[in-house]
Amino acid sequence: MNDGTVRLTTAQAIIRYLASQFIEIDGEEMRLCGGGFGIFGHGNVTCLGEALYDHREALPLYRGQNEQSMGFAAAGYAKQWLRQRFMFCTASAGPGTANLLTAAALAHANRLPMLMLCGDIFLTRLPDPVLQQLEHFGNPAMGLNDAFKAVSRYWDRITHPAQIIQSLPAAIATMLDPADCGPAFLGLPQDVQGWAYDYPVELFEKKVHRIRRQAPDAAEIADAAAAIASAKRPVIIAGGGVQYSRAVKELTAFAEVRQIPVIETIAGRANLLNDHPLNIGPVGVTGSDSANAIAEKADVIIAIGTRLQDFTTGSWTAFDKAAKLVSLNAARHDASKHLSLPVVGDAKLAIEALDAALGGYTSPADWTGFAQDQRKAWDAYVAGNVAHGNRPNSYAQAIGVVNALCDARDRVVTAAGGLPAEVTANWRTLDIGTVDVEFGFSCMGYEIAGGWGARIAQFEREPDKDTIVFVGDGSYLLMNSDIYSSVLSDRKLIILVLDNGGFAVINKLQNNTGNESFNNLIADCPTVAEPFAVDFEAHAAAMGAIAETVSSPAELGEAFKRAKASPKTHVIVMKVDAYDGWTAQGHAWWEVGTPHVTDNPKVEAAHKEQESTRVKQRKGI
Repeated sequence: MNDGTVRLTTAQAIIRYLASQFIEIDGEEMRLCGGGFGIFGHGNVTCLGEALYDHREALPLYRGQNEQSMGFAAAGYAKQWLRQRFMFCTASAGPGTANLLTAAALAHANRLPMLMLCGDIFLTRLPDPVLQQLEHFGNPAMGLNDAFKAVSRYWDRITHPAQIIQSLPAAIATMLDPADCGPAFLGLPQDVQGWAYDYPVELFEKKVHRIRRQAPDAAEIADAAAAIASAKRPVIIAGGGVQYSRAVKELTAFAEVRQIPVIETIAGRANLLNDHPLNIGPVGVTGSDSANAIAEKADVIIAIGTRLQDFTTGSWTAFDKAAKLVSLNAARHDASKHLSLPVVGDAKLAIEALDAALGGYTSPADWTGFAQDQRKAWDAYVAGNVAHGNRPNSYAQAIGVVNALCDARDRVVTAAGGLPAEVTANWRTLDIGTVDVEFGFSCMGYEIAGGWGARIAQFEREPDKDTIVFVGDGSYLLMNSDIYSSVLSDRKLIILVLDNGGFAVINKLQNNTGNESFNNLIADCPTVAEPFAVDFEAHAAAMGAIAETVSSPAELGEAFKRAKASPKTHVIVMKVDAYDGWTAQGHAWWEVGTPHVTDNPKVEAAHKEQESTRVKQRKGI
């Protein structure tokens, strides 16, 4: 080190660099990387594993059970920390790394930071072909890891130890950029991991990061303010970006001063509390009648921190075609969608600038009053929907029971299937930023794994609160092994397994488009010899959880109280009806492909009904 260098292997340098990166959050410095999730194999155990062992306290390594679920856990961790911190995932060359592809796609779709440190084939090619290597006869440089180029915001293959001097800072800059945030992938050939290099000591000095806040352009603010000032029926769509920019207070103050109704996206659930008078509810396909009613009548739509996914826009039928769209977003790509007036910049700064430019404008009182009346009607519907009595068990009833008994700061996690719609529509927000409905990639299997990652992050600041997971039987069977992970790591989860006998929400879509039930519910699978019920309680108990089965929402309430008091992961199983009890109101149109030619009259009728709504579809870019 006398010459200002330190000799390290590539793997040692990567881990030492990660350990020296910090971030300032609310005036407190903490490590930028919270640690990692890892499964070792021949592609990462000997070199990267050796380096991680020496930093096991600074960068705790959580033992995963499945690489895909490790990636989901990293995503859940990043969401809980509002993209201010990340976890790495390390996997072996070959199938271990391949298992991360789905999780990388989820992080990419949701704009979430996640660092993948994945084994790769030998750079020298001397032992080729090695175990688990894919050979491309005309392109020996191409391998499995190239598949991650489509699902990474930053991708690199480290072919020389010196390369990380440039690559690591670039990967971290990508993961912390509000506009380009997403997963970063580093392919690490097995031989290069162990090669040594004289690194400059400055590379490993402590660095404190701060997430950039891009100020909006003055001309864009002026154009947006002029459009809003002309509005007689304005509405704000609040997306997940509001929370990521820590702009909830600014959004709330702006809406209150201007008396503009606020509707939330799926990712933006929990921007406003349930009882805030300007919270008109969730919008879109899995939304509320109240939010969709004002979205349809609005003449100016102010979209803040949303990528305007089809479930938000009702496949672009939820709004009047003549409505003006003003879009505030840190990402130019998202701000410019559908011929909007773009305001590219940080949500917090953009809201403040827009407020300053609007003068004394307020929304007409009759418009705000109309929105609030719609919300009162929706609240009455939800109250009846979550109530339980002499009717079949439903998702909504389970959601209502938990909602009434949980702590305001408990975190709720769900994904895919029917639960995102049911949680989005029926959950009444008790505190800001407490809802994680993974519907950006609509990924089955995220629930328990993402909940585990969220709990790891939650434990770092609010160890006395709970992470509550809603999961259906289909997703549970797909990916459940992080029940074991949560027990091993002493990161308690409360898991509600709601069993409707298969993929019931897709069966509902199948029936709603005129098709017969086929291959979704277990009872309707032609290749099933003998349908039988899975003993989810016994299965969860076998992985170390406390588990119990209940038969009614009333019993669920008592079980949930026990789960709250439990010191370890607690799984509660309840059967729900596959056909009855779905939230029937609050849905906007959603474009799905239906057969244009069919011999089935029910399918033909459903196709014609589906196409009849297309006339409302907003055309744009």
